[in-house]
Amino acid sequence: MSRTFANLNRLAIIRLDLLGAFFTTSLAYYLVYLKSVSSSNIGFSLNMALGFSGSLLGWTRLWNQFEVQSNSLERIKQYVEIDHEPKPTASGVPPAYWPASGSIGVRNLSAKYSVDGPKVLHDISFQVKYGDRVGIVGRTGSGKSSLTLALLRCIFTEGTVHYDGVPTSSLNLDVLRANVTITPQIPELLTGSLRANLDILGQYDDAVLNDALPAAGLTALQEEMEEGKLTLDTEISAGGNNLSVGQRQIIALARAIVRRSKLLILDEATSAIDYKTGAGIQPSLRTGLPPDTTVFTVAHRLHSIMDADKIISPNRHLEPIN
Repeated sequence: MSRTFANLNRLAIIRLDLLGAFFTTSLAYYLVYLKSVSSSNIGFSLNMALGFSGSLLGWTRLWNQFEVQSNSLERIKQYVEIDHEPKPTASGVPPAYWPASGSIGVRNLSAKYSVDGPKVLHDISFQVKYGDRVGIVGRTGSGKSSLTLALLRCIFTEGTVHYDGVPTSSLNLDVLRANVTITPQIPELLTGSLRANLDILGQYDDAVLNDALPAAGLTALQEEMEEGKLTLDTEISAGGNNLSVGQRQIIALARAIVRRSKLLILDEATSAIDYKTGAGIQPSLRTGLPPDTTVFTVAHRLHSIMDADKIISPNRHLEPIN
């Protein structure tokens, strides 16, 4: 914005200087050839003409600044007018035992990113029983990540999705998302110890956290490291900037194991991990997670989904393939 404002000021200064010079010169010629005007009045008039040019420049700068700041007001107005997510209601609270398993049923699911935008998913239907490992594969832009967002109701959806027999459309969003764990390709970490990042609410003891780290593949990743090995007391900077992307993904996987949600979504969660380490993570996830946990794995690497019970491909209209 400062660059735009400076460019507008330069343009205004050049144009107003030219206009002021033309006005002052014209006034001078007029006063000089007007015989009835005294020299003192001519000097006073020319001085006022020069001052008028400066005043005009000041007002023009204020107007330019107002126009530039108006862009910020327009953006704020756009944010104010964004449709808010529905507020929690008493009817959106599920039974206390929910979810008892990670079974997922999808029927005629369509999704789009805006109310009047094009559909990115079209009439998808599939059934996944609890404990299944499901791989989601496809080319870039085929709707793999859109499917995971639709399950979380992060985008506009049509159709029905049942999570452990309960329609997700009837659940409060905070309840639904609290019972689903998603691990993104580039996870975000908080400033603090590794312990605090694995257990933000302080609900688990160190034994549980230490068991989750090797299950997520940290041991295999650190075998080739001579120094800088991670422990629960390791300090992590904002966003995990002092760690590699692979280490951040391992920590995010360990955090998912600690939470023990019935539904786990891995969105390219091992993309920055080498083949050997990544191949060892999949068996560890089977033993580190409860047997009734359903795992959706979005992947480009085939080895990440080699042990999947079902494969979902957008090019096959997302029909499960045994």
